[in-house]
Amino acid sequence: MGELRLAVVGDELVAGAGDPKGLGWVGRVAARTPLPDPPTVMTLAVPGETSTDLGGRWDAEVSRRLAPEADNRLVVALGRADVAAGLSLARSRLNLANVLDVAEQRRMPAFVVGPPPGDPADGDKLAELSVALGDVAARRRVPYVDMYSPLAAHDQWLADMAVSPRHLPGQAGYGLMAWLVLHTGWHQWLGLPDDAA
Repeated sequence: MGELRLAVVGDELVAGAGDPKGLGWVGRVAARTPLPDPPTVMTLAVPGETSTDLGGRWDAEVSRRLAPEADNRLVVALGRADVAAGLSLARSRLNLANVLDVAEQRRMPAFVVGPPPGDPADGDKLAELSVALGDVAARRRVPYVDMYSPLAAHDQWLADMAVSPRHLPGQAGYGLMAWLVLHTGWHQWLGLPDDAA
């Protein structure tokens, strides 16, 4: 396997916004991925981005960061902006489907991370969005991390949300997100043993 390049596209959660350590879940996952040659991880975050916006920019931004000889992979981390913007589930599904279909055409293995809980008022809509996005990924045999279900009633997550006016996780919340990624097919996706976590 050549150099591993991981392009991670998403919103402010990809950038680790709100994390005093500045690692976010992406940094924590990279640190816990046991590869002899650490991957080149490129976080391409746009705060408040909807899946429509992400769909319009990701290909051009990711393509210029890849190398023909590298093992190029795409992580799509969808946030909560679709709900805030009032996008329909059908539109969100189509946006993700388009991204995954183009990634497959580019022979770029993809991994999808769903939206975590945020404003309690958006709970039902985020739950529905998470299920819909998971279905799109499953139909394409792409790994999907459900962030919503495990975190919606998790004490540490709720404690982070309670002290953040923007509903951003802190150290505990990002640690939980990283744990979910690491234990939901991450190592298998990279061809590492299951017990690597």
